[in-house]
Amino acid sequence: MHTKSIKELHKLLTDKKISAVELAQHFIDRALKHNPSLNCYINILSDEAKQQAKIADDKIFKKEGSLLTGIPFALKDIFCTSDMLTTCGSKMLSDFIPPYDATAYKNLKSSDMVLLGKTNMDEFAMGSSNENSFFGCVQNPWDLDCVPGGSSGGSAVAVAGGLSPVAIGTDTGGSIRQPASFCGITGIKPTYGRVSRYGMIAFASSLDQGGVMAKSAEDCAYVLQSLSGYDKKDSTSMPEDVPSYTESLNNSIKGKKIGLPTEYFANLDDDLKQIITTQIKEFEKLGAIIVDISLPHTDLSVPAYYVISSAECSSNLARYDGVRYGYSAKNPKNLEDLYLKTRTEGFGDEVKRRILIGTYTLSAGYYDAYYIKAQKIRHLIADDFNQAFAQVDILLTPTTPTTAFKKGDKQNPLEMYLSDIYTVAVNLSGLPAISIPAGFHQKMPVGMQLISPAFCEHRLLNFAHMYQAQTDHHLQTPSQVPQEKIL
Repeated sequence: MHTKSIKELHKLLTDKKISAVELAQHFIDRALKHNPSLNCYINILSDEAKQQAKIADDKIFKKEGSLLTGIPFALKDIFCTSDMLTTCGSKMLSDFIPPYDATAYKNLKSSDMVLLGKTNMDEFAMGSSNENSFFGCVQNPWDLDCVPGGSSGGSAVAVAGGLSPVAIGTDTGGSIRQPASFCGITGIKPTYGRVSRYGMIAFASSLDQGGVMAKSAEDCAYVLQSLSGYDKKDSTSMPEDVPSYTESLNNSIKGKKIGLPTEYFANLDDDLKQIITTQIKEFEKLGAIIVDISLPHTDLSVPAYYVISSAECSSNLARYDGVRYGYSAKNPKNLEDLYLKTRTEGFGDEVKRRILIGTYTLSAGYYDAYYIKAQKIRHLIADDFNQAFAQVDILLTPTTPTTAFKKGDKQNPLEMYLSDIYTVAVNLSGLPAISIPAGFHQKMPVGMQLISPAFCEHRLLNFAHMYQAQTDHHLQTPSQVPQEKIL
């Protein structure tokens, strides 16, 4: 049941082969059984899921539902959910219950999807391994000794392990695509402004974007359709029409040009390069034309990203002071002591590190040297993409420089930050990108990234779907999580 696509689950529901309550219970049972070893859920919302499933069953009975009615999903614990705990993976918000719903969650509820639970994540979405959560590290279902990637590692593992058919994540510098790559699933980061950020707890406001993680590009298309759209509550939301992402899925890509940025392959491990190169031939079989291009400022993307994101993190996280909401230190001597103890005790090491970096780069005497210079580099990187898309329809790159690494392997923060080398430029430019499974290296998944011009998610999904229609990498399941036959 948990290996079926959204379309297959929808048919079972509408044919009355299974009820939405039974479907939700199936995934709840799997989550309760396997979450102790995977740690991908912070909260499994059994009662809430069954209540939502009953409403979905009623709509299906009345033939009032949509394709998504009754389909279960998991939600990264960075999205506010009224009357339900929203922790952001942090001690600072470990008892925070929001009074309202994030627009992204509200949109999915409007489609009558069923929320199974809130997924684990790097604290405040800061991390590339999901080792930075107050609630413990998430385990990769392909190898429990390896990280799942971050920061949306819990969402990726919930899908890869068959604990949810689809999950919602966020992507600030690769936090959907990198864990999708490490866990062997499909993950799409939409154009900045395509999905509302209202109710999505901020890390770096000019970079954060919600997106979808699922087994296939087709499933991502169905859910992204519901997730997307203009929201007047979000000042960064773009009033762009949302096309049908499913209508163009099967369009021919014959004659379309795919650009291979030389900078993304120059220092790639030979084995991974061979795997990606082999998969490029699948696109050639579909009639695509492969073109070598250059993105000359690629090597500047990581330092520019970490200056900008840390500066915005420093600003956004200043609100956690122990006074208004969230964790508050006990028995402070005075107001200054309250601030100091609350932030010392409430934040983890990685969050503190980025706050310090951001505060430093925004301070007098360093603002021009670091922050302003990083913003100028950001424009150069965006110009590189604009020039590339004048020549090609889409770009193809590796998603990550390695497969999933062992827990504890990257103790040096700079080494960890380089895990994002192929993903951060997309966020700096506000572009959409998708990671799709491209094979395996030493039994661990390898991801391949496609990048398109702004608001061309339909193009990404089309290319990804056509590739997946003739390959089966996205259909593989990890042996660490038993695929019991239930129902």
